[in-house]
Amino acid sequence: MKFAVDLHIHTALSPCGDEDMTPNNIVNMALLKGLDLIAVTDHNCCANLEAVIDAGRNKGLLVIPGIEVQSKEEVHLICLFKNLTKACEFGDLIYDSLPNIANNEELFGKQLIIDASDTVIGKVDKLLLSSSNYSVNEIFKIVRDFDGLCIPAHIDRPGYSMISNLGFIPNDLEVRIVEVSRKITAENILSKMAFIKNYKQVVSSDAHYLWDISERDYFVDMEYLSPSQLFEALQGFKL
Repeated sequence: MKFAVDLHIHTALSPCGDEDMTPNNIVNMALLKGLDLIAVTDHNCCANLEAVIDAGRNKGLLVIPGIEVQSKEEVHLICLFKNLTKACEFGDLIYDSLPNIANNEELFGKQLIIDASDTVIGKVDKLLLSSSNYSVNEIFKIVRDFDGLCIPAHIDRPGYSMISNLGFIPNDLEVRIVEVSRKITAENILSKMAFIKNYKQVVSSDAHYLWDISERDYFVDMEYLSPSQLFEALQGFKL
């Protein structure tokens, strides 16, 4: 059975995310657009994961806990986990490795912590747009140790992607799946990056605004809707 997914969505915790990206707004928009499953992937922090998961559970939307990590090389990686505990443990490692640079709200935007009723309950003071102190190789290893899945983000973009910053996908990472932007066609990406045919591709929105959340256009083939089925499908390439 095919389920509609969007595996790269930011909340208002990400300073570049709109303040309307609250747990219930995200869940309601995802349901309005016909999605069955989403992943929340804020920059370098997991502070809003539980709230979105709870909001989704209350309304029948499966929310996968994740985080978008910026590596030491300024490569963005989507890290997905089967449960909130592992996601938060990993997220704490990443957050603690960030440089102690305070966020400038006027320059970068607010970093809001929001509960499941969409009430702002705090802010993250440390700038989340910094690079972590972990390399790409280290992040892949740690994510696997946490039984998670690490996906090179927006591989086709001219900045903060594995190709733009490293120039290639290292063989020792054993990457099998990459994320491509939804605005590029399969024909265009093949013409620009012929090597990408060697990898399974997942298309996500990287939504920072409610209207950017994906429509019911991208599907994962699973026997039933669950985190374990999603991981089996992604790792087994049943896309």
